[in-house]
Amino acid sequence: MEQPQYLIDSNAVIDYPGRKLPPSGMDFMNSVIDDFPTLSVITKIEVLGFNAPDEHYQLLTNFMDDNTILGLTNNIVDTSIEIRKNYKTKLPDAIIAATALVYNLTLISRNTSDFINIKDLKVINPYTL
Repeated sequence: MEQPQYLIDSNAVIDYPGRKLPPSGMDFMNSVIDDFPTLSVITKIEVLGFNAPDEHYQLLTNFMDDNTILGLTNNIVDTSIEIRKNYKTKLPDAIIAATALVYNLTLISRNTSDFINIKDLKVINPYTL
């Protein structure tokens, strides 16, 4: 199985189905979604943990079902701990960043400021493409 290139953060997952990205961001996300969409288990928890209208919740649930969800591994846990210690990052963001680092993925996120200082983490903002 070919390794994915991108890990999609919660904000991009929420905004993509609602078409809230600029046209260039939508084009980029369409290519990522068509290729090999990958999410952290934290993104699944964050996105589906909000009370959304039934129609929107079903859309998000279907989106989750069509993606690869990367769970916690010992490497991700250890990397998350190091990120928390070195960068004072919130736990969900540390796990998402650690998942991207462990799998050598570029993180797709609007919240680049949450991740900017994490060494070796590649982040792309689909809102500014």
